Amino acid sequence: MLALHGGRPVSRAPVRGTRLAYRRMFPLARAGHRSDVSVWVLRNRVRGWNEPALDAVCDARRAIEVIRGSHRGARIALLGHSMGGRVALRLAGEPDVVGVCALAPWTTEDDAVEQLTGRIVRIVHGDRDRTIPPETSLAYARRARRAGAAVSRHVIGGSGHAMLRRAEEWNAQVAAFALDCAAAWSPR
Repeated sequence: MLALHGGRPVSRAPVRGTRLAYRRMFPLARAGHRSDVSVWVLRNRVRGWNEPALDAVCDARRAIEVIRGSHRGARIALLGHSMGGRVALRLAGEPDVVGVCALAPWTTEDDAVEQLTGRIVRIVHGDRDRTIPPETSLAYARRARRAGAAVSRHVIGGSGHAMLRRAEEWNAQVAAFALDCAAAWSPR
């Protein structure tokens, strides 16, 4: 599982190890850890999405290549928050990626959804998110379903964008996603 943190639409500032957006991914990554799952937390080079360069997408794609190179045949699950959720959803179609868990994802009506077909997709959003309204991930999930993707979407009542309130529920959603992925990976 590769965990991807949030950021800003535009920023060339480096991501420091003390940034809360980066540090918040560690308890979530632990929630997704299982004996049969290795977890990596990516720290992006810069804080921004930075269209058209898409720095966060490039960083995640490089991390996927490193995982693929060092663990041949491994199945990869992506876990992302906010901008990291947008990155995870965008890279769902990469080879060896089998699932995406997007937490309070920053999505737009222009984001593609076809890459989600055949993947495990879990979207989780707090109903009190003032940074990214939960209606945006609902619209994205509906578009993805119309395109043929099996998307589960969960709303956490009383929680906002930072995922600090009701943290145990956010962690439980990540743990359930890891279980879904592990069940799909198990030989039959």
